[in-house]
Amino acid sequence: MPTCPACGVEVGEGAAACPTCHLDVALFSAIREAAGPTVAGDPAYVRTIGELLQSVDLAAPAPAAAPPTQGLLSRPARFPALRPPELPAPAPPPASDDQRLSPLRNLPALPAPPTAADIRRRVDDYFQLGRRLGLDFTDFESRANSARLADDVRSLEVLSREMFVHLSSALAEEYESALARRNELAQLVPTRGADVEFESIRRAIATGDLVGAQRRLAHVRDELGRVEEEWQVGRILVTECELMAETVRELGGDPGPALGPLDEGRRLIQRGRRADGERLLARAAVAMWAVLEPRLFEELKRLRDRLVELRAAGLDVAPAVVALRGVAAELGQRNFVGTIVAFRRLRGFVERTGSPAEEGVALPAAELKSVPPAGHV
Repeated sequence: MPTCPACGVEVGEGAAACPTCHLDVALFSAIREAAGPTVAGDPAYVRTIGELLQSVDLAAPAPAAAPPTQGLLSRPARFPALRPPELPAPAPPPASDDQRLSPLRNLPALPAPPTAADIRRRVDDYFQLGRRLGLDFTDFESRANSARLADDVRSLEVLSREMFVHLSSALAEEYESALARRNELAQLVPTRGADVEFESIRRAIATGDLVGAQRRLAHVRDELGRVEEEWQVGRILVTECELMAETVRELGGDPGPALGPLDEGRRLIQRGRRADGERLLARAAVAMWAVLEPRLFEELKRLRDRLVELRAAGLDVAPAVVALRGVAAELGQRNFVGTIVAFRRLRGFVERTGSPAEEGVALPAAELKSVPPAGHV
């Protein structure tokens, strides 16, 4: 029975897709080719881009083939072979990991402290917090000094409520910023530690403990930074896959046959199985490349033909040739994201420049004969 190149599961004869990651069986051989050669030499797409570059940059020889590099599927140090699926699977994360936390819509009213000493202590705490947040409390300080000299507890309580409004508003901005960061992360990875802190911040603000809320906000930022660092590889791989899927759609294709490993890899990461998720996402990137590659090269051939026309008309196509060389260099390193960035730079130049007819330039008959037909490499 054939083995899925993404998750390593055996696939029954006649099956249309892998039963575990749902990768289309029709992509199996293309993925193995894209992942890296099994014999000496480069994958076909690396040789093809060299031929495309040579057909445009006729004044210079085709670039030397990049040194053989390992494909994403064959990097044992970072992505060792997947183990068979483990049973039973870990329980899914709590609902809060899959849902967005709500912002602080309405600030609570400040509860009245029980004693005059508590009021004085709260005012002192609020001044310290205001200094840490860089707020201008000059007017509040003048009023507080006057109230203390007159031993006017009622004025101090009014002052504390006004300070609470200013401070809680400033903390709410920090809270919203941290919350947006959390909600972005929670789409891919568990954020349980940060979620506990967010609930503590809400309770602290509700009781007027703004100093404690600010301290917990610092903990939240530290926790989110730790999560971002720990799960960075998974986020990069998801971004890479999504960029390629978007490019497939831009070129009129359907990334659906390769979306299964991406969705399954994302689910594994959300369940806390980071290592397995990263391995599958690495293979998902290669699967998406297998879908993108033929359409990308058809578009590159079209752009190549237009560049030859533009150059024959006397227009400067040097920036586009540089971009095409960039595509070749990125492909030589199996850098799919870099390849797409260089491709979009090339396409942007051609689209801005237009065809010779659009530029009002007529090609000489002799030069028209030298322009290769579309699709010729």
